Amino acid sequence: MQSINNQTIGFIGLGLMGRPMCRNLLSTGAKLIVANRSPQPCKDMKEAGATSVASPAEMASLAKVIIIMVADTPAVESVLLGDNGLIHSLQKNSLVIDMGTTSVPATYRFGEMVEKKHGHYVDAPVSGGTIGAESGNLTIMAGGTETAFVKALPILKVLGDHITHVGSTGAGQVAKAANQVIVGLNIGAVAEAFALAKAAGVQPAKVREALQGGFADSRILEVHGKRMVDADYTPGARSTTQRKDMHQAVEFAASLGLDMPATTLSRTLYDQLIEQGGSDLDHAALFKLLDAS
Repeated sequence: MQSINNQTIGFIGLGLMGRPMCRNLLSTGAKLIVANRSPQPCKDMKEAGATSVASPAEMASLAKVIIIMVADTPAVESVLLGDNGLIHSLQKNSLVIDMGTTSVPATYRFGEMVEKKHGHYVDAPVSGGTIGAESGNLTIMAGGTETAFVKALPILKVLGDHITHVGSTGAGQVAKAANQVIVGLNIGAVAEAFALAKAAGVQPAKVREALQGGFADSRILEVHGKRMVDADYTPGARSTTQRKDMHQAVEFAASLGLDMPATTLSRTLYDQLIEQGGSDLDHAALFKLLDAS
């Protein structure tokens, strides 16, 4: 890992992804300041060596580099622009990095607001789930100016090992939307294939073994296929998050005059899974919806 020893970094959002990302930052010697909607994760991070603050505004007065890793676009807006948001105390030349999956139009607006305060904004959503967050090898797709990206890069290198500067502000979120379309549709494909095998009396585990190394092989088959075989849906990424991301992609596509029929259908399947009580399960639990047994 690249050292960011003694650099003060703020981190907002201590969920499934945020906590291991914070631990990786602490392991480099960074001085970490954390904030979270619920208090227990902050207590856990304090035991690991971080300090905590009561609000994003307080954080912005103490740290000039701040990472946001929250659940959705409204949460980013609240953290950034709310009554106690970062924007009210943002210091000149501060760097704000949004590493969650946020809508593209909102990202354009958030970037403009930070730049008006003479700060830098990078949208740097990630792929790799909790496995990648824990190991520090997330795939990171970044949008922002060249100056902002260069400022962010030493920190991003601690959290990921495949980092691409996709383009200007918002380009990272466009790439993440594409990522989530591919992930969602591939999970659906593996789930349908395994449901077919099981209905025919063939073990999905053996089908998965047979497919590995061929044209149907993929990271989805490896990781999510294993979860389906084991019926272990402990969330690496929740079904509600996958549904939210695909909905954002469909909405953004519509704003561009583009129809995405397969993604729209996949979103509907996730709606059904959530309605049947699968909201807190891993997105691989789509297999439960399709399994006829």
